[in-house]
Amino acid sequence: MSKKKFNFYPGLPPRLRPFTDLDIVCGVDEAGRGPLAGPVFAAAVILDPKKPIEGLRDSKKLTEARRDELAPQIKEHALAWAIAECSCEEIDTLNILHATMLAMRRAVEALSMLPTIALIDGNRCPPMEIKAHAVVEGDDKVHAISAASILAKTARDAALVQLHAQYPQYCFDQHKGYSTALHLERLRLHGPSPVHRRSFAPVRELLQTDLFAA
Repeated sequence: MSKKKFNFYPGLPPRLRPFTDLDIVCGVDEAGRGPLAGPVFAAAVILDPKKPIEGLRDSKKLTEARRDELAPQIKEHALAWAIAECSCEEIDTLNILHATMLAMRRAVEALSMLPTIALIDGNRCPPMEIKAHAVVEGDDKVHAISAASILAKTARDAALVQLHAQYPQYCFDQHKGYSTALHLERLRLHGPSPVHRRSFAPVRELLQTDLFAA
């Protein structure tokens, strides 16, 4: 009995695929657009058709433990992978959308293998030299995007744990920079840190008060 062919595009029917079997397909996704602090991360992954990875899906639908299990498998079995970021200073200068697009482009350009097409999670693509195609909710439709989602998320979470060591008063290890009640409480108590995004409303509004204006 022949082995069943693995489907790397569970939500993308053949008639909707903007590539052929001859293309080298790269999946791209980001992590950290919404938080009030820290960089935005992006990852790019070219999966190996001969080494499928079971369990790939949108990183937000996986537990932290499962993401931590899958991330090393992706790095070991993928043909190529890369992780890039844009700093909070770049986010404040460019705005979060353009900083995210830049991080995605950096991730693709950092790959050790040149893809012929990049499938981008979302509804828009960063400018790049290779062909790019946006896939809405792609992190559950294309396994290479799922893999990129997992790498970007685990890398950003690790970076926020490191920032917690520098700024323990904000509890970055618990909320990863998102605007939770705990984070907003610590932000009001201690004021913005050097790694907070000054262009984001809760941070910007605090900086406009007399207490934290400098």
